[in-house]
Amino acid sequence: MTFSICVREEYTDEEGDRQTRFGVAVTTRLPGVGTLCPFVSENGAVATQSLVNVELGRKGIEYIDDGLAVEDALQSLLNADDGAEQRQLHGVDADGTFTFSGEECNDWYGHTGGENYTVAGNLLTGEAVIEAVASAYESDAFGDAPLAERLIDALEAGHAEGGDKREHLPVQSAALQVATTEERAVGTYYDDLRVDATETPIADLRETFEEARRGREILMEEYADEREDDEDGDEADAGDRRDEDADGDPNGDAEATAE
Repeated sequence: MTFSICVREEYTDEEGDRQTRFGVAVTTRLPGVGTLCPFVSENGAVATQSLVNVELGRKGIEYIDDGLAVEDALQSLLNADDGAEQRQLHGVDADGTFTFSGEECNDWYGHTGGENYTVAGNLLTGEAVIEAVASAYESDAFGDAPLAERLIDALEAGHAEGGDKREHLPVQSAALQVATTEERAVGTYYDDLRVDATETPIADLRETFEEARRGREILMEEYADEREDDEDGDEADAGDRRDEDADGDPNGDAEATAE
């Protein structure tokens, strides 16, 4: 029903500290894919698809957050799932990757991956779809653009190769989620986006991303102005207190002199 990508990236923040970010993006020819398939935390990213078992994603992230390696977490869930052969499940954590495509998934289905990412899809026009997703991500991995934007680029590449083959289904959806170990004073609103029902899912997801990024830039400017105003106010208050003390304010240094 879909194709998706999970990513892990290490980077250095503005303070010079090493951080890790995880991302997952997905699209399909059905509405509301963001409610079913993508799962992310500061410890990993998971996508569950084909005949979707949402618990594979929810519990997969929970297990990873508890410290279980991604391959152990996801394989243990598949081992306990009677419908495993109809599932696709893949993901990344801080140290590894995992991919699975059950033999009863609908053609074309399959998966691929690299050192820090996984891609999977089913009911696709062909293998070229997931190859295009992987190539698009690899071409700008760890790039200057936000990971959310690069995930959209990867989905767009797969969509351009044909994507989901069910052309008789006009309503589509797309979603992305990104999480990081970095603490931020202001949230990154473009890191959790969904387009639930549209005929142009990738274009609409990109437009939503751009609006969210623009909104964050406006907020960051306001936040910086407020901090500057607060700092100016603190300096002015300190100057007033010094002036009052110099004039013999009984609550200032004059009290110390009287002693």
